[in-house]
Amino acid sequence: MAELKLTAEVRNEFGKGAARRTRRANKVPAVIYGHGADTVHVTLPGHDLMMALKTKNVLIGLDIEGRQELVIPKSVQRDAIRGTITHVDLLAVKRGEKVTVEVAVHTEGELAPGAYLLEHVLSTLTVEAEATHIPDSVTVSIAGLEAGAQILAKEIPLPSGTTLIIDEDAVVLQVLAAQAEEPAAESAEGATEGSAA
Repeated sequence: MAELKLTAEVRNEFGKGAARRTRRANKVPAVIYGHGADTVHVTLPGHDLMMALKTKNVLIGLDIEGRQELVIPKSVQRDAIRGTITHVDLLAVKRGEKVTVEVAVHTEGELAPGAYLLEHVLSTLTVEAEATHIPDSVTVSIAGLEAGAQILAKEIPLPSGTTLIIDEDAVVLQVLAAQAEEPAAESAEGATEGSAA
């Protein structure tokens, strides 16, 4: 995974008013934590951060007023209406350190011919990976699968150095037979014809 570079500024003002001023300046308040160190409050450039977060589990190299820090995003808060980023929690990591992250599950191939539906029981897998080698996603083939087929977590190929954290027998994908629509229930009118008044 490529490392993206961002410049951060230490944040000394707190509260809603300060946060609003920060956002008006197209910056985003953020918190860095991890390794037992004191929490560090910073601001990040809004547009650059938005572009960086398009990659899930992105590794970010922060320049915090001359001090270098490697981080990955752990929690991103967005404005419910505008969708803009309002706050980010960042986890400090070290090269060679293992971290636990969620990676997206992608599929390739086509199901066997027929009326089948693919159900994503889990859309992500929880894995442990080295902080500088976090996979963007994992891919599994569904080619030729029919109704009743299941793909378990342990059956999804993981990149070298990546370890599954969830139950290996957890169902990730399953193939279902498409349900035909039942005919509309017949009108009950006349069902009581001839009954006593």
